[in-house]
Amino acid sequence: MHNYSASNIKVLEGLDAVRLRPGMYIGTTGVKGLHHILWEIVDNSMDEIANGFGKTIYVTVYADGSASVEDDGRGIPVDVHPQLGVSGVEVVFTQLHAGGKFNNENYAHSGGLHGVGASVTNALSEWLTVEVYKNGTTYRMEFESKALEEGGDVKGGLVKYHLIDTGEKTDKHGSFVRFKPDKRIFETVNFNIEVISRRLKELAFLNKGARIILTDERVPHGNGYLTREYCYEGGLIDFVKYLNETKNPLFPEPIVISGSKDNISMELALQYTDAYTESIFSYVNNIPTTEGGTHETGFKSALTKVMNDLARKTGMLKDKDDNLLGDDFREGLTAVMSVQMQNIQFEGQTKTKLGNPEARIAIDAITSAELGALLSRPENKDITDAILKKALLAAKVREAARKEKEITRAKNSIENFNLVGKLSSCSGKKPEKNELFIVEGDSAGGTAKQARNRSFQAILPLRGKPLNAEKKRIDQVLANEEIRTIISALGSGIGEDFNVDNLNYHKVIILSDADQDGAHIRAILLTFFFRYMKDLIKEGHVYIGLPPLYRIAKKDKAEYVYDDAELEKIKPKYGRGAEVQRYKGLGEMNAEQLWETTMNPEKRTLVQVTIEDAAEAEMLVSTLMGDMVELRKTYIVEHANFNREDTFKQQS
Repeated sequence: MHNYSASNIKVLEGLDAVRLRPGMYIGTTGVKGLHHILWEIVDNSMDEIANGFGKTIYVTVYADGSASVEDDGRGIPVDVHPQLGVSGVEVVFTQLHAGGKFNNENYAHSGGLHGVGASVTNALSEWLTVEVYKNGTTYRMEFESKALEEGGDVKGGLVKYHLIDTGEKTDKHGSFVRFKPDKRIFETVNFNIEVISRRLKELAFLNKGARIILTDERVPHGNGYLTREYCYEGGLIDFVKYLNETKNPLFPEPIVISGSKDNISMELALQYTDAYTESIFSYVNNIPTTEGGTHETGFKSALTKVMNDLARKTGMLKDKDDNLLGDDFREGLTAVMSVQMQNIQFEGQTKTKLGNPEARIAIDAITSAELGALLSRPENKDITDAILKKALLAAKVREAARKEKEITRAKNSIENFNLVGKLSSCSGKKPEKNELFIVEGDSAGGTAKQARNRSFQAILPLRGKPLNAEKKRIDQVLANEEIRTIISALGSGIGEDFNVDNLNYHKVIILSDADQDGAHIRAILLTFFFRYMKDLIKEGHVYIGLPPLYRIAKKDKAEYVYDDAELEKIKPKYGRGAEVQRYKGLGEMNAEQLWETTMNPEKRTLVQVTIEDAAEAEMLVSTLMGDMVELRKTYIVEHANFNREDTFKQQS
């Protein structure tokens, strides 16, 4: 028997553990993980700005694939650490769980609380250079990742040059960090400027007056490079205005409240529109809490209580009337809440849901006091009346639907909806292995039914365009036959009743033609999932299938091509006489071709739909699917990209 002793236990020193298991520290080595190591440095600079030690951050992406972050804060400590005997800079970039944020002496609050940020970025980079500007001079230190011996493991974040005072005099103060992600670690090392832009814009909204300048030196522009600058003197008010650009507000300016209790401070801006859904976005120490948490619970509870009290004071609710529900007061609400606190407890490793019970108590108390006082002022009577009238109308619709049992009957009919002749189900009994293809049209649906593997793939053809859920109330959505068919097939319910545990298929794949109608159907379905089954997207169950656009063949050689650029690259390989077939729709493929290109798990290309930025997703859905035609046209002109290879992040 193999002798298992202490000598078999491997000890990983320094940053080796990060390189061996990067997913433990950054979640993934895909695109999201690549940007995560940039956020770690950005968050450190943002903590300096948020705590009042600076005003400006410069983020630059370079042609060699590296990126840098510079701030005008205090600068990383350059003196010698009393226990470790090396400079503070070296400690920050080489030691896990080392930082100035574990107590509250240096930062009243911060987003980076784990002390692994800068060191993890260093560990997963080919090289990293840091400069510190303080004491009137420039300090510099360099790191690199390299194999210690021929054929040996690559060690990350090794000190190349210890911290030195370069002697370069400067009036600046702050820190500059430039690093190049290691292509031996990441699936891609190509930074996405739009992903970076969205996060930096969000940070600028959350930190009133902070100036963030983004430069992409990969893109020439005029006499320089592509540059974007973000600075919002209105802070959260500007954020809410931005989110409501595509909607019709009930009052012109968002209202804002703020306060603090028990070392927890909150700022909140809100505005109501004529929409039917709620849009609440919360942040804790600049970190987006997309799954909500105790702070959102406190806010919702206080909002319901305050508005019911005001409804009675104004006489809109009589003594005999029941209180309105929270859902009534949140219909059409757009709110952004920024909370600053210490000792954050996030549920899970993704930092998306706040778990601190004291946050619920504090936010409830702040909202109750401040919002109640604000809306009770005579000068705000029109705002209060508009909110209450909106809520009363929502309550009437809800009550009428309840009395007439319209929604109940609709839900019952959905649960027992006759899928015979519509859904071709699979024989597999394990939802985690089953796939549902939602296919555009009977023709493509028929081909897909022939092509599929019946053991785990189900086919649901759409026989018309589903309803645009962005413009309708839930009772109208449930009345649409295509929507009802989808709900019935998935088996997981809708809205508040949605339960991902009841999902019949863990992969829901939208398969539509590569034309305008196909794109529209895809947008309609994604809007419905976003509004009424958001957890389906959050849990990673929604995918888009990418069928090829072309088949190029010559003699016994053939291959499928997914966009025009790829076709032009491939044509020379085939030479003259090659036959190029352009697929106008899925129905033009035979069953064998559809299986080989789009349905075979070993060869197909799927795009997983995710919500990286909840606020930006809300803005995009309301822009593309809402009523503001001019804003939609403007967005399409500025952002539309019909090269699918660039538009989609492809995942097998």
